Amino acid sequence: MQPTATVLVYSDNADTRLQVRMATGKRPAAGLPPVEFVECATLPAVLSALEEGGIDVCVLDGESAPAGGMGVCRQIKDEIFRCPPVLLIIGRPQDAWLATWSRAEAAVTHPIDPMEFAEALAGLLRTRLAVEA
Repeated sequence: MQPTATVLVYSDNADTRLQVRMATGKRPAAGLPPVEFVECATLPAVLSALEEGGIDVCVLDGESAPAGGMGVCRQIKDEIFRCPPVLLIIGRPQDAWLATWSRAEAAVTHPIDPMEFAEALAGLLRTRLAVEA
């Protein structure tokens, strides 16, 4: 098992980034490595972090402005070679079709439910780490 997993968190809202960190804790599930976060508040920061590499999963806030997480997801899926899986935070359950359009692998709704979030993140990390092994 790798020593840590790196999760990129994109939101223009510092409270949302805090909710993601709190819902994840040290690790989202037993059997997974501890998580390190790369926090981004802007699209250029997201693109720069992804170009540097080392990101295992992206968590994108669909309600961010001016670049919403759904559009960011679609863009990085087109532009980043071997783009990490994406967990999209959407405003309401009815937006699930937009998460599919953006090519996100998973979606949860605002407000963040810690159990639902940790389960979704753990699933993406397991899949990503299994592929890298």
